[in-house]
Amino acid sequence: MLTCNKAGSRMVVDAANSNGPFQPVALLHIRDVPPADQEKLFIQKLRQCCVLFDFVSDPLSDLKWKEVKRAALSEMVEYITHNRNVITEPIYPEVVHMFAVNMFRTLPPSSNPTGAEFDPEEDEPTLEAAWPHLQLVYEFFLRFLESPDFQPNIAKKYIDQKFVLQLLELFDSEDPRERDFLKTTLHRIYGKFLGLRAYIRKQINNIFYRFIYETEHHNGIAELLEILGSIINGFALPLKEEHKIFLLKVLLPLHKVKSLSVYHPQLAYCVVQFLEKDSTLTEPVVMALLKYWPKTHSPKEVMFLNELEEILDVIEPSEFVKIMEPLFRQLAKCVSSPHFQVAERALYYWNNEYIMSLISDNAAKILPIMFPSLYRNSKTHWNK
Repeated sequence: MLTCNKAGSRMVVDAANSNGPFQPVALLHIRDVPPADQEKLFIQKLRQCCVLFDFVSDPLSDLKWKEVKRAALSEMVEYITHNRNVITEPIYPEVVHMFAVNMFRTLPPSSNPTGAEFDPEEDEPTLEAAWPHLQLVYEFFLRFLESPDFQPNIAKKYIDQKFVLQLLELFDSEDPRERDFLKTTLHRIYGKFLGLRAYIRKQINNIFYRFIYETEHHNGIAELLEILGSIINGFALPLKEEHKIFLLKVLLPLHKVKSLSVYHPQLAYCVVQFLEKDSTLTEPVVMALLKYWPKTHSPKEVMFLNELEEILDVIEPSEFVKIMEPLFRQLAKCVSSPHFQVAERALYYWNNEYIMSLISDNAAKILPIMFPSLYRNSKTHWNK
């Protein structure tokens, strides 16, 4: 093993005292050894980083070796970022194994499992104690995937369906920093491995189904929807039937979950992306929103009104006439709502030039629906 025996800022340990093949030792910098030895040393460092440390029950333990690992990870990030032709074929299984050993773990239980339900908008999430190492492992793996030398044809032997499934399980992490890295990592894998795309979409579907119909709890719904927003954007036309079914059977029922506020902007973006791809989906989408319309929760009603305006911004006039009557019956109720935020948000539709042009073109149908509510409000609403 190419160990460093110099005194100085680097930590030094005698390899003779090693308890196993991956005992942390302070190895030489890769740049300090001859090119012929660099691949071997790179693999040694990857294996060295498979040692896991306790950051939870004893955070002050093994501080020297934690720093050795952190320094090795940091060096490898720089090494594959600034050097070409260093991701050779023997490196692939070592990188994937190192990532799997560090990342694929059982997530800790919810921070408050017996008390009130965790509220992502109010409660502080449980942050991952080992983040000083995990962050660098994520950064290294992303640089690996993004390197000009990366070859998906070699990597696909190691980054397979099992790997993707374990990666997706981590999206339930409470730590938003981890979910952000996961989002980018999965997006890169989706872009580079064509053979995994259908599988990734299917497994995201399964997460959503369990969330909607079983648990109603998952920390990563917003991030998964953000990935899907990019995926939908790249769908070829005409849309496949499976993609339309996904919109109608998965995305739209996500509107009825009580934690909608956590992921609504990303969900609305996905829905609008679909309608920009295929305007004939407008009618079933709007009718589903009206079906799921909240009855007693005014903040949720405001979210629905926001999304509906985004849909109307991209609607075709020919599709508008199909949904205008049920839509404006709902808007009339909103304008009459005793909750002033709901009434005010609905009235803002009249500030939208495109919506006003649609109303003008169909005034004979829309005004008889809206006028009674507007007139009644002008006379009796408590918040004039």
